[in-house]
Amino acid sequence: MAEKKERADPARSLLLLWGSHTKPGRSGLTVRAIVQSAIELADAKGIEAVSMRQVAESLNVGTMSLYTHVPGKGELTDLMLDTVLGELYADDGEPARQPGGWRAAMGFIARRNWEAYERHPWMLDVLGPRPALGPNLCLKYEAELRPLDGLGLSDVEMDAVLTLVLTHVSGTARAKSSTERVQRETGMSDSEWWVTTGPILTQVMDASRFPVAGRVGAALSNAYEGLWDPIYRLDFGLERILDGAALLIEQRKAN
Repeated sequence: MAEKKERADPARSLLLLWGSHTKPGRSGLTVRAIVQSAIELADAKGIEAVSMRQVAESLNVGTMSLYTHVPGKGELTDLMLDTVLGELYADDGEPARQPGGWRAAMGFIARRNWEAYERHPWMLDVLGPRPALGPNLCLKYEAELRPLDGLGLSDVEMDAVLTLVLTHVSGTARAKSSTERVQRETGMSDSEWWVTTGPILTQVMDASRFPVAGRVGAALSNAYEGLWDPIYRLDFGLERILDGAALLIEQRKAN
């Protein structure tokens, strides 16, 4: 049977997301089992490897058996994403309970999101501007806003600060994923690439034409041995974002 369109029907996704996933069908399948199998497949081979046929094969059932539980890959992807988002926090108060106040809580949130991308890199391919508002996504939003509540920020500013943190994390994770993909496709590590291109660049590039770029590039090469350090970028950017948020909070308290 041909795959249905990958774009999910929002209404069907919401009904699935907020429904029970434990009731088995005639074949003994449950929505939860289907989603878990799809997640394992995506973790191992990427989201492009997930199809209704492949998931059915992994469960040793016919493809049509899946369609009685999940309408298509679009809805299945929404269920997969909401399921893995449920791994982030024990409850909606966990980030706010972290010692160190709101700033430590936002650092905790950043780390948990980073770890989620490490476990499930395919999340970067499916997160979009209109996510399906499932229970775990809503819990995530609640949990991540709570540390910012009561600091004097407006509701819009609270959302903006959280968005800055999450966008920084996803952007850094995306850059790391892209680097790793290039390494796999070329069979060449960053250090090997730099060993090959560095000496040639030194020969052909006029250092006097690019004095600042040359100096900074050399500093990076010495610091990281030609490698791209995602953790440094993640931590550096996060601290600058939180510095800005702290300044805004102080301004609000002063007014």
